[in-house]
Amino acid sequence: MDIARDRETHDETWLASGRDKSRNLWAACIVHALHDGYTDSLYAFLPIWQTQFQLSYAGLAVIRSLYYATMGGLQIPANRLLRHLKPCAALAIATLVAAAGFLIMALPLGFTGLCVGLVIAGFGSSIQHPRGSMLVAETYGEASRRPLGIYNFSGDLGKAVLPAFAALLLPLLAWRPILALMALVGLGTTGALMVLAPTVASRSRLREERSHAGHARRRGFVLLTVIGGLDTATRMGYLLFLPFLVQERDGGSASVGVALALLFVGGALGKVTSTWLSERLGVVGSVVATEAATALLIGLTLFTPLGATLVVLFPLGVFLNGTSSILYGTVPELATGDASHAFAIFYTSVIGSGGIAPILYGAIADHSSQFTGVVASALTAAAVIPMVLALRPALDRKA
Repeated sequence: MDIARDRETHDETWLASGRDKSRNLWAACIVHALHDGYTDSLYAFLPIWQTQFQLSYAGLAVIRSLYYATMGGLQIPANRLLRHLKPCAALAIATLVAAAGFLIMALPLGFTGLCVGLVIAGFGSSIQHPRGSMLVAETYGEASRRPLGIYNFSGDLGKAVLPAFAALLLPLLAWRPILALMALVGLGTTGALMVLAPTVASRSRLREERSHAGHARRRGFVLLTVIGGLDTATRMGYLLFLPFLVQERDGGSASVGVALALLFVGGALGKVTSTWLSERLGVVGSVVATEAATALLIGLTLFTPLGATLVVLFPLGVFLNGTSSILYGTVPELATGDASHAFAIFYTSVIGSGGIAPILYGAIADHSSQFTGVVASALTAAAVIPMVLALRPALDRKA
């Protein structure tokens, strides 16, 4: 009887722990989806802002950078500012600040109000990435790779839903009320966070163990961060040229839309399945496989006709985006201190690379040809392979 009772108690405790972990993962994913949706939904408003405020294309780029640069550049400072708060409190503050930024943009404050709102919203989103990733990593500990892949995938869901929401409403409403509705969505997400308040205790012992890591682990983390930046550069560089590749093959705007959709749907699938691949091939083997496939498939799209190119884009999306989930899941393994600080550094590299890479690849194409620009993006993917092979000692070494 006592043995049976003890087993029943143990099972109930395990189930409660599982429920708590799921609540934490749901909380992080919902916030990630909202903030990534906020980021990409701004594209829907650019043509309207250009007309209303009489902006040039360069002016639009500056407007966009107010949000993007703030979000990317403040990852580390924002994380330091809120590092003593519980993850739930930090995520709630991030969401409220971002929603406040959208609300300011919705007010009739003119061009100045728009700029101020973009900066405030970018600051809110800068908090989300490191704190949300840390919540998932500390909740699941050594088994966090697959949950981090789900967390990474949730951002793609937000990128699909919120921009579509804004685009569908723009023919029906003025742009300011739509931004106000998006701010209300942020407030509702904050309420959901209160229901899904993280309950699993922070794994402080794991952080303490990581803080005693040696030089090999620190060097490995630096290398991982560079690899993450190059992986993002490959993706952003190829996306810059893809519409033009389709048009060169006599594809119209509908074909460009189909091409992008195939690449993005494949990318979403890649973020989910890449963790499965890493469990079977390991981090090094899976990244070598995905980057090699990415380089080969990018090169293939330079020579295929339109129909074949569209067929290739789906698997290319799987490999092109799948690597990112593997890399995100490796951050806790190589972090030498606070996991949120490590994620902040990693996300700064990734977001910064995403902003700079299109400019660099565009300059290469301007001074040579579009063909050379695409080849450069493929070679960037190939350059990751020897770098990730050099990462193996750090992954094999115990903290």
